[in-house]
Amino acid sequence: MTDAGTDRCVTGRLRENQGNPIPLAGEEVHAMVADIPAWAARLRAERRERLWSQKEMARRLAEAADEHTGARLPSRDSVVRMMKDWEAGRHRPRDPYPLLYCRAFGIDEAELFGVTSTPPRATPSEVLARILPAGDPLAPLAVRAGRRVDMSTVTDLSGRVHGLRLADDVLPGGDLIQPAFRELEAAVRLYRGSTHSEDVGRALLAVIAEFAQIAGWIASDAGRHEQAAQAYRLGISAAREAGDGTLASNLIGSLAYQISNVGDPEEGVALAVAAVEAAGPDGSPRARALSFDRLAWAHVRAGEAQAAMQALAQAGASLASGTGKDEPAYLYWVNPGELQVMEARVYTELRRPLRAVPLLTDVLSRYDATHVRELALYLSWLAVALADANEPEEAARDAQRMLDLSADMASDRTSRRARVVRSRLEPYRDVPQVRELLANPRWSA
Repeated sequence: MTDAGTDRCVTGRLRENQGNPIPLAGEEVHAMVADIPAWAARLRAERRERLWSQKEMARRLAEAADEHTGARLPSRDSVVRMMKDWEAGRHRPRDPYPLLYCRAFGIDEAELFGVTSTPPRATPSEVLARILPAGDPLAPLAVRAGRRVDMSTVTDLSGRVHGLRLADDVLPGGDLIQPAFRELEAAVRLYRGSTHSEDVGRALLAVIAEFAQIAGWIASDAGRHEQAAQAYRLGISAAREAGDGTLASNLIGSLAYQISNVGDPEEGVALAVAAVEAAGPDGSPRARALSFDRLAWAHVRAGEAQAAMQALAQAGASLASGTGKDEPAYLYWVNPGELQVMEARVYTELRRPLRAVPLLTDVLSRYDATHVRELALYLSWLAVALADANEPEEAARDAQRMLDLSADMASDRTSRRARVVRSRLEPYRDVPQVRELLANPRWSA
């Protein structure tokens, strides 16, 4: 799967992260397609593989300096500026930075800085292989001394994980993250420390994967992106061990969605393709629809408009094919309305408001008002689309509704969307309704 040095790094990635990935700046996007040295491509690829932002990488280099060389590094901002040059191949790192990089990544200097050809774009399976945990963290203990569990325990756990999903419909991630990860930890501990039949073991693994998916989703909403990625990786391993391709697809797609939003868009596309493949051509219609929906979003975030529209069409066709077929309980929320929202979001991202506004208006007219976070998020997309349509007064009205709904909400997603809405409204500051809205102190909260 990986070499020894990378395996050591994968283990390190399962620790608590102290920083979050950030979207690519324009300079970094240029470096991705430029003809850069192989060592520069490796520096960037190794950092992104770990979902480390450049600020987080600077922190890791400083830690390596403190632990191994005692060297005093410049300020973090200065190191980040140098890192941009290194990853773009404009300058090669000088001592002590090559050693610090090797210590931070756990990779030999010859491997990291050796002269080889620039690696080709990774396939979805290669990207997926890299993000899985090292070893087998779910392997049962060699000698178990715990109690024996049966399917009744699995049924109880299934009820608890579904309760978390229903709670996530109405509560933000910041309010749910602690109980979600307590439940996930308890499920893993039960699996590892109990005796059970092979069938019960597979069912327990599937429940662990479900806990991991909703815990990861909750962590992502709370802004804990590395913690979310850790949960998703664990869940992918569990779903694969359980032989459940549909569940694996949901987890891979969840990670793809997060990376598309806060990480490398190209990796987001690769993982979203892997989620479609895991769902399979004859799999659950809702699972396939969801995987294509996330693929559409990954494509649009990567600037691939035509591919995004094709994925949206495939999502709709997949969902329409599901008449009379059994579906996993965790896909209860995948319906035509949700696909319509994604279609509208894609159109908004592509600056096609005449397509986006009617779709969002229709969904919002019948949306469950108890799902406050999603309602606020959908209003944010409507506000942006209205601003793009040169309707600032209407945009300000819906932005105000979004702001009222999301006040004091412990959700990183709504906070990010509020910043996007504000930036789109800034050009209309001379419009009285917009000026009054932008003066609201909540925008800076």
